[in-house]
Amino acid sequence: MNQVAEVTAHSHIHRDDVGAKIGMWLFLFTELILFGGMFLAYAVYRFSYRDYFALASKELDVFIGLINTLVLLTSSLTMAMSITALRKGSKKLSLVFLGSTIFFALLFLVNKYFEWSAKFHHGLFPGSNELLSLSRGEIIYFGLYYVMTGLHALHVIVGFVILAFMFVFVVKGKVNQDYYIMLENSGLYWHLVDIIWIFLFPLFYLIH
Repeated sequence: MNQVAEVTAHSHIHRDDVGAKIGMWLFLFTELILFGGMFLAYAVYRFSYRDYFALASKELDVFIGLINTLVLLTSSLTMAMSITALRKGSKKLSLVFLGSTIFFALLFLVNKYFEWSAKFHHGLFPGSNELLSLSRGEIIYFGLYYVMTGLHALHVIVGFVILAFMFVFVVKGKVNQDYYIMLENSGLYWHLVDIIWIFLFPLFYLIH
């Protein structure tokens, strides 16, 4: 009877894990639809205002964009290593990698703050007289820039909070070698955040 109960318990946990993973993938799919619509809008407007988009993109700091790209790519690596370490039973190492991921998330947000601050200092923000004095194509470019990178930054903030909770859960043992689905799902979300930026970086910073 005890063996039957144990098998039943393990099966129940397995079904819960599978359901949680499927739920996360469905959520990520809705996020892809959201950003996919924005990328489509970007493509349409870029085709219509190609020269003005090229002109406006020169106002962005490619170096900061590159640094943020490297930061997020590194954070994806540390996130994956944190999950692997926990699955192998190395709690301390998992926390080190998870803490590193949280640090990189914060570093990205700090860089984004300084980047946006520079734009605001030069009067290039929605509704400003400086921006409204530019061509329609440039206004649309910066509108898309603030909406898309702003929404992405919001996702980074959400990811930062989620990872902070995961760090606490790992410390307390609520997420451990035998139950790590929450950390895995958090990792999936974080990888999506990174992938979205990989598309945003060339579209806004590199293509002229």
